[in-house]
Amino acid sequence: MNIDPPPRSLRIVILGLSITSSWGNGHATTYRALVRALAERAHRVTFLERDLPWYAANRDLAAPPYGETWLYASLGELKRRFGGIVADADLIIVGSFVPQGVVVGEWAIQQSRGVTAFYDIDTPVTLAMLAAPDEAAAGPYIAADLIPRYDLYLSFTGGPVLDELEERYGARAARPLYCSVDSNAYAPLDQEPRWDLGYMGTYSGDRQPALERLLCAPARAWRQGRFAVAGPQYPASIAWPANVERIEHLPPDRHRAFYARQRYALNVTRAPMVRAGWSPSVRLFEAAACGTPVISDRWPGIESFFVPGQEILLADSAAEALGYLRDLRDAERRQLGAAARCRVLASHTAAHRAAELEAYVREAQGASGNLASAAIRAMDRANAP
Repeated sequence: MNIDPPPRSLRIVILGLSITSSWGNGHATTYRALVRALAERAHRVTFLERDLPWYAANRDLAAPPYGETWLYASLGELKRRFGGIVADADLIIVGSFVPQGVVVGEWAIQQSRGVTAFYDIDTPVTLAMLAAPDEAAAGPYIAADLIPRYDLYLSFTGGPVLDELEERYGARAARPLYCSVDSNAYAPLDQEPRWDLGYMGTYSGDRQPALERLLCAPARAWRQGRFAVAGPQYPASIAWPANVERIEHLPPDRHRAFYARQRYALNVTRAPMVRAGWSPSVRLFEAAACGTPVISDRWPGIESFFVPGQEILLADSAAEALGYLRDLRDAERRQLGAAARCRVLASHTAAHRAAELEAYVREAQGASGNLASAAIRAMDRANAP
């Protein structure tokens, strides 16, 4: 994908789960990459984050050096301090898992004179929640009747899920805005491999069986092999093989070195994302950008992101994963990593996502040329007969 020059500068406000702390969530790295790319394309971005104690105690980027970041302690403070910038913005984005997200979204839509968007970083989880009998009307961060009120529904998941959002829930325009990688921060690093296979991710019960199958079982079968699992919240009851090194948490500034020390990186996907398909993880793009070949579980649509056998290796069983680790020659391994990096740089950087977002905003505004400011559009509506 070619990245077009940026259009006229937009005033963008993002109300997201967190940009200051990557502890226990994958949202922060996504927002950091996207906000940096938007700022580099001359947009004025303000990120508003609820000041939560577990993130306050684990902030690895307290003051992002791109855009503006502000913390708020309550819904009342949000409305009191930031109502003006929300009203004046050309684009308002409310993210999934934002505390009191339904109320925040209703307020943002009421305040806004620009385009409003919901950014769902957890789309299959959201749909499962909305479809449950006791959650059919509303969930903690989105309500079924709120979905049609947003101008855009931006989704981490593509494919058939987008049709479901429009046809079942009345989304005006459901569009994919996949995760991405910050190409400034992720690149090959000349390091001696320490592990044959490494995995990074917060503990998830529905992801653990795949981790057991594709990493722990090969580790037990190949005791000379070296493995690593990095991420918080894993129960103490898990019996890790002796040759699996556990790392509690790695801040983003240590991700690149972690990938560089692996011969292969493992990607495993949450069960709802596997069922929905078209749900790449940010770790998948990060590892590939570092030139580290990836072994992944299988899910519908993965071939639209990477070519199996050429840019990624797919494994359904412990035997398949172990076969890759033990049997592939180093030259083949390096070629896989290089091909995956080329694919990411061509299609999946944060700059690509910023350009896609701009196109969606133009679509929502019904304009194909320069973007008018929110104030001008408001005046046009007020003066219409």
